[in-house]
Amino acid sequence: MASAVAPAAGRPHWAGFILGFALGGFFDGILLHQILQWHHLLSNVQAAQDMRIQIMADGLFHALMYVLAGAGLYLLWRRRAALSDAGAGRALIGWALLGFGGWHMTDAVLSHWITGIHRIKVDSPQPLLWDLIWFFAFGVVPAVAGWMLRKAPPAAAGPGTGMPSNGRRVAVQLGLAALVAGPLAALPSGPTDQITVLFAPGVSPAQAFNALARLDARVLWVDRSGGMWAVSLPDPKAAWSLYRNGAMLVSQSGMAFGCFGWTQAEPQGSRPETGPV
Repeated sequence: MASAVAPAAGRPHWAGFILGFALGGFFDGILLHQILQWHHLLSNVQAAQDMRIQIMADGLFHALMYVLAGAGLYLLWRRRAALSDAGAGRALIGWALLGFGGWHMTDAVLSHWITGIHRIKVDSPQPLLWDLIWFFAFGVVPAVAGWMLRKAPPAAAGPGTGMPSNGRRVAVQLGLAALVAGPLAALPSGPTDQITVLFAPGVSPAQAFNALARLDARVLWVDRSGGMWAVSLPDPKAAWSLYRNGAMLVSQSGMAFGCFGWTQAEPQGSRPETGPV
C-alpha cells in the first residue's frame, strides 16, 4: 500500500498550482498596476490615499508573489523525479492554469467584492462590468481549462495531440516564466527626462519644493500628500543629489524600483502644472 501512495505524494501538483498562482499575481501587478495603471492594491482605501502608502502596498504585494514563486520552484525541484511520468507535462500545465485562474478568482472575490480595496478599473462608471470580464476571462476560463487538462488521461498528451508529454520541459518553461516575471515587475518605464521623486514622511511639501528648485526642476505633477513629485530636470544626473535632501527614492529610466518606476505624471488638468520651480 505504501508504494502505491508514494508516487501520488511525489507528483508536482502543488508546485504547478503555486507557480501558476504567483504568475497570476505577477500578471495582475505588471499589467494592471504598472502598464495600464488601472488601480493600485489599496486604491479604494480612503486611509491609504497617500501615494507613498499605495506604492509600498504594491511593493509588498510583489514581494509576496516572489515568495510564492520561490516556494513553487522549490517544490518543483523536490518533485523533479515525477516529471518523467506519463502525462506529467500535461498535468503540470493543467495545475499551473488552475493556479493562474485561482489567483484571479480569489482576487476578485476578496479584493473586489468582499473588502473592496480596489476594483479592476477604479475610474470606470461600470466597475462591476470590468470585474466580471476579468473574473471570467482570466479566472474561470484558465481554471476550467486547467481542470480539464489535469483530468485528461495520459494518452491525451504527446505527439499529434498538441499537448506536451515531457514534464521536465514544461517544468523548465514554468520556471523560466516565473524567473522572468519577477524582474519584469521591477522594470521602470517612461520618458528619460521624467524623474519621479518620493520624499520621506518628515519632509514637508515646502522643503521638497525648495530641494527641487535648487535643481531648476519643472514640476509635472504632485500627489495630494506633497510627498511624491514627477518633475523634468535639465540635468537628470543631478537627481541623485535629492537623496541628501530627504528623498527616499528617485526613479528614472535605467533605475528599477518596481511600481514606483512606472508611476507617470497624470494628464494636464488632474492637478495644475506649476511650471519651472
